Amino acid sequence: MDTMPQVQLITPALIEGLVEQARQSPRRRINHNFHSGPDDNPHRFLNVLLEQTYVRPHRHLDPPKSESFLVLQGEVALWIFDGDGSVTQTHRLGPSNSIGIDIPPGVWHTLTATSPVAVCYEVKPGPWDPARDKEFSLWSPEEASPQAQNYLRSLLTLVLQ
Repeated sequence: MDTMPQVQLITPALIEGLVEQARQSPRRRINHNFHSGPDDNPHRFLNVLLEQTYVRPHRHLDPPKSESFLVLQGEVALWIFDGDGSVTQTHRLGPSNSIGIDIPPGVWHTLTATSPVAVCYEVKPGPWDPARDKEFSLWSPEEASPQAQNYLRSLLTLVLQ
């Protein structure tokens, strides 16, 4: 007998549970995977971000992977950088702006929530190899560093004017 894959719903209860998990996380964010494992393709997940979460600028170059975000709830600021760390684009994503973005492979980027909670549906190619999934920029502070929040505040001044 063939076993049908289980359908997964994105419900308010799922989101509420993920928001609570993000509140308990020192990183102020949490992912919920819909894909079945690291080799599944494409990877599909909810990315729940709390305001002031810092995601270190990164790119997906080796292997090259595009990445798409759709904002389901709240608002997000997203920055695109050149190779030297200069901001080349800023985007506000959410119901009153563009609701999503598709980022080509190799493009430096980062994002944060600009509302108390933001929920994004994210899609990018698998497989996932934690050693090669993303390349972090050398020109930005590490995630847990004391400089991270100051760097994030400086980025936010570019979009919250």
